[in-house]
Amino acid sequence: MQRVFICGSALRGQPDHQNLQSAAFLREAKTQPLYRIHSVENGWHPGIYQVDAGGVSIPGEVYEMTSEQFNYLCSNEPPHMYPTDVILADDEVVTAFFYPRDLVEQHGWLDISDLGGWVAYKQAIAP
Repeated sequence: MQRVFICGSALRGQPDHQNLQSAAFLREAKTQPLYRIHSVENGWHPGIYQVDAGGVSIPGEVYEMTSEQFNYLCSNEPPHMYPTDVILADDEVVTAFFYPRDLVEQHGWLDISDLGGWVAYKQAIAP
C-alpha cells in the first residue's frame, strides 16, 4: 500500500476523482509551506513544485492505494507530471505528483499559491 497526497482535479468532488478508483480516503491534509502551485494549461490542472523560499502550505487529501491503483493514477496524470515525495504539515512524507518548475516558468502559468488551493481557485474562476 502507498499513501498519496492529492491536491488537484482528483480531489473529492472534482472531475478526475474517479482516477483514484476505490482508493481509501484517509484524511484531509496540508503540506508544509515548502511548495508553490500554479494553474497549468490555463486551468486544466495544477502544477506544484518545491521551493527554497516563499513556499505555501497546499491543502489536499491523503489516500491509501494499492500498487494497481497507483499505477492507474500515474497512467492518467497529465503530461510532465511525476511522482515524488511531499512533506505534510505533520511531517509525514507521502507521494504527490509534481510538475517541472522550469516548464511553469517557461509558459508563465498563473501562480495560485496564495488563493487557498486548487478547489478555492476553481471556485473563484467559476462563472
